[in-house]
Amino acid sequence: MDLHRKYPAISDLKARARRRMPWFVFEYLDSATGVEAAQARNRAKLDEVVLMPSILHGEMEPDLSVDLFGKNLPLPFGVSPVGMSGLFWPQAERLLAQAATRHGIPYGLSTVASRAPEDVGDCLDGNGWFQVYPPRYPDIRADMLKRARDAGFSTLVLTVDVPVASRRERQVRSGLTSPPRLTTRLLMQVARCPAWALSTARTGMPRMRLIDSYAENVTGLGSTEHAGYLLRTSPDWDYLKALRDGWDGPLVVKGVLDARDVKPLEAAGVDAIWVSNHAGRQFDAAPSSIEVLPAIRAETRLPVIFDSGIEGGLDICRALALGADFVMMGRAWHYALGALGEKGPEHLIDLLTKDLLSNLGQMGIGKLRDLPSRLA
Repeated sequence: MDLHRKYPAISDLKARARRRMPWFVFEYLDSATGVEAAQARNRAKLDEVVLMPSILHGEMEPDLSVDLFGKNLPLPFGVSPVGMSGLFWPQAERLLAQAATRHGIPYGLSTVASRAPEDVGDCLDGNGWFQVYPPRYPDIRADMLKRARDAGFSTLVLTVDVPVASRRERQVRSGLTSPPRLTTRLLMQVARCPAWALSTARTGMPRMRLIDSYAENVTGLGSTEHAGYLLRTSPDWDYLKALRDGWDGPLVVKGVLDARDVKPLEAAGVDAIWVSNHAGRQFDAAPSSIEVLPAIRAETRLPVIFDSGIEGGLDICRALALGADFVMMGRAWHYALGALGEKGPEHLIDLLTKDLLSNLGQMGIGKLRDLPSRLA
């Protein structure tokens, strides 16, 4: 079967994933917060970025490679860390890490993924990024960093746009709890999704393995709380300094929207700025990531990474044209897994690559660094 005939776009993968995932799982993946205005703003503002096509430029073979952290990467996009990734499709973390490694692109593992760093370490080849939600206790933080380093993760990502938990009302309405508990209502949804149910039955319901491994050290939690409350520390500049001191590889700060934060971050010794509004999942009044990107780009010569709202190769071109050096995606990889299982990540990489080449050809662009010249 030619997957490009049936699933030529991320929207097609999303539609099939919606049918193959239990409703509460899909809602967790697809939802934002509030009335989801920030999520809609991401899409609307990306659509406002207009690029000029080119004529009479002859045949071209565009180069999709980029340089990042001293490495030449063959593609300008990677796999963003997503919490409880294994809920969306069993073994998601390993499947995504393996696909990323085959193609030489970064794979990001979340602190609250359903696999610990050592569970995916054998799938990596130097391109693993470990994303840390700041644990409250310094000894646990130090141990997390050691485990990530020992597992082969080369880059550390501190997410700073979750100072408190967001409401995510649509997710709450779905009935999902953390950790997941299968009520009668949720079991009925599972029964309608046999492929997901059978695969999950073989691997067991996902849980936050990294966080759970520290549960015995947690004191003072209420009867309804769980070990994830280790993450309820809001980092400050001293916390960032401690991370910088404790990590000898590239350090990225994720969740930057205000250009005024860039110079202090540079002074703190970070190696890249990650522009993100958490795909609209944290603060519904936040600006879109794409509209603040140019101002942040103007403030720094550090690499700028971008996410939020990307739905195809054209959106990647838009982000690169406005100053991003690299693009990360989260939801799309899990739509692909939900739609096609282990074949999904490979198809998504092929889909994005073809889409990039098509759009670059329309603009007569041979090198990604030349994209700003095509802004209309």
